[in-house]
Amino acid sequence: MAVVLRLSRAGTHKAPFYHVVATDSRKPRDGAYLEDVGIYDPTRRPELIQLKADRIEYWLKKGARPSETVAEVIRKAKVQKPAEAKK
Repeated sequence: MAVVLRLSRAGTHKAPFYHVVATDSRKPRDGAYLEDVGIYDPTRRPELIQLKADRIEYWLKKGARPSETVAEVIRKAKVQKPAEAKK
């Protein structure tokens, strides 16, 4: 099972917000997930980013791959990935 960290859409029409979730890569975007590890709301100014840093690090250490967008959200929130922490 390939685990990915990606966004799951929530909210209403033209007012989305997203849950950052750890899920099997074969599941649909808004389908079942393993764990909810944060929220991201791009419609607020400034953007709302609330992440569970310890759980994100756990999943990254287990081999989960973040999507491009989630990787950018993690960078914005200044959550260090295990590979970056070693450098």
